[in-house]
Amino acid sequence: MERHFEKDLNEMKERLLWMGSLAERAVHQSVQAVLESDEQLAKRVLQEEDAINELQMEVDDRVVQLLALHQLMATDLRFVLAVSRINNDLERIGDQAVNIAQGALRILRHPRVKPYVDLPRMSELTEEMVRNALNAVVRRDVELAQSVLATDDQVDHYRDQIFRELLTYMMGDSSVVFPAFELILVAKNLERIGDHATNIAEDVIYLVQGQDIRHNVVDRR
Repeated sequence: MERHFEKDLNEMKERLLWMGSLAERAVHQSVQAVLESDEQLAKRVLQEEDAINELQMEVDDRVVQLLALHQLMATDLRFVLAVSRINNDLERIGDQAVNIAQGALRILRHPRVKPYVDLPRMSELTEEMVRNALNAVVRRDVELAQSVLATDDQVDHYRDQIFRELLTYMMGDSSVVFPAFELILVAKNLERIGDHATNIAEDVIYLVQGQDIRHNVVDRR
């Protein structure tokens, strides 16, 4: 029975990490679709959305089965509950990537508003947050999880900077209102991805230390 439990637990973890890798790839591809005006890359993100959604349902099912079939010790129970929450955040990261990809398809129909400077920097930080959050899950690394929390303010700073600059462009030239607004939405989606990565990092701290810190910061769920 114990070997069967360990097998189920490891399989659930593997599926969660595979889902995480797909979500991370979706974020990268969706942003590159914007930066490079790449229609095919944007469409690839849309095509791969179903795989993330299917994995979310599979992981949910595995969580329910583990809770129903086994009397979990406190440490294992914390892990399963953390997996359930991380699973939800990964699916939402995938949704935000889809939003960015859809925005990319609309943006490429218009001339570029301005050279992209802050957006690539913001996307690099956001992707780093997702990557570090997932690595923190694998390693149960509290220090790495805390570094994700620390990076969130930098992402918010870039969001505000992009908003201000694009609003200035929109007020100065009505012809760029539509693509500039779409870029604002891209920045907003990146900020939301950073929030979900932060949620995952908080779950790692809960998993390792048994400490729920979600209400020590602004609630992002």
